[in-house]
Amino acid sequence: MKITTKTAHFTSPLYLESGRILEPYDIKYETYGTLNEKKDNVVLVCHALSGSHHAAGFYEGDKKPGWWDGLIGDGKAIDTQKYFVICSNTIGSCFGSTGPMSPQYPSNEPYRLRFPVITIKDMVKAQKQLLSSLGIHQLHAIIGGSMGGMQALQFGVDYPHFAKKIIALASTYATRPWAIAFNKVAMEAIRRDPRFKNGNYHPDDFKEHGLDGLAIGRIAGHISYLSPASMEKKFGRAYVATDGLFELFGRYEVERYMEYNTNNFAKMFDPLSYLYIIKAINTFNLSRGYGSLYDAINRIESEINLISFKGDMLFFPQEMEHIANMLKRVNKKYNYVEIDSDYGHDAFLVEIEKFDFIIKDILEGKK
Repeated sequence: MKITTKTAHFTSPLYLESGRILEPYDIKYETYGTLNEKKDNVVLVCHALSGSHHAAGFYEGDKKPGWWDGLIGDGKAIDTQKYFVICSNTIGSCFGSTGPMSPQYPSNEPYRLRFPVITIKDMVKAQKQLLSSLGIHQLHAIIGGSMGGMQALQFGVDYPHFAKKIIALASTYATRPWAIAFNKVAMEAIRRDPRFKNGNYHPDDFKEHGLDGLAIGRIAGHISYLSPASMEKKFGRAYVATDGLFELFGRYEVERYMEYNTNNFAKMFDPLSYLYIIKAINTFNLSRGYGSLYDAINRIESEINLISFKGDMLFFPQEMEHIANMLKRVNKKYNYVEIDSDYGHDAFLVEIEKFDFIIKDILEGKK
């Protein structure tokens, strides 16, 4: 599989939904496979909150591949021998695209809290600019899970004729209070951490020890990505062998797992980017700017494919089913499937074998 990683620089203004302007801005992106002469074999992959442009394959020295490697590659569901796959890092993130710790032109000082609030619509508009700059004006498909699914659906509403097929997994039509509440834990934990310094930290401050507030917030997020059944199956009531049961801070295995994963995350993800991205997730509402959800969905011309997961406790299957019912109501072409899974929200990243064949059939027009 051919992998290419680049950064596109844009000097033209990006007009944001808030009324603010981002100028100039960068988008880091990765491509897999080969673009055909007609440029009609393009599949855009949109990442979730903590994802990046590195969706598949290995970088030199890596122990882990890109975040959706099980789905993208030669002979896989998103077959890079057939399709030219593009995945870009969203604006606001911390993996190469312009975000809050990027320099605010014309100075070299980071934006920090001066960075404008961005939305899912803004992320989509920036990606549309990237694709136009590459001479790509129609896509075979757009696919994403969670926040990536929000972007895929937003593409369908904002640019009705841009993609033939849209595939959204484990997503929603508007972020509900339950998900916003989990994000509130992260926001307050970060803001109240003294080392956060109201965003006035040095970019390297957390590389060695991480930010405790982000680690705590990520624990709340991680709980929402799993389910009671998957936690029971994975950990049960196992206790850490080296900890005493009657030590106040002795841990169950589930606690140790949360500590390990979230502490590592807090060393590699920028806390300001985390705040800006969860704000974008919280404000997501497919109907905003169109009067109603009916009006928004009525704009769609792409074939919409919705995949939910039974055990998802962040974006519940009922939310995806509601989109399906709306699509049916306005006579749009759609498919909806609920995957039997008790893993939780992260099933779209982990249990690929339960839906990769569905993705393959959709892309090949067999669904």
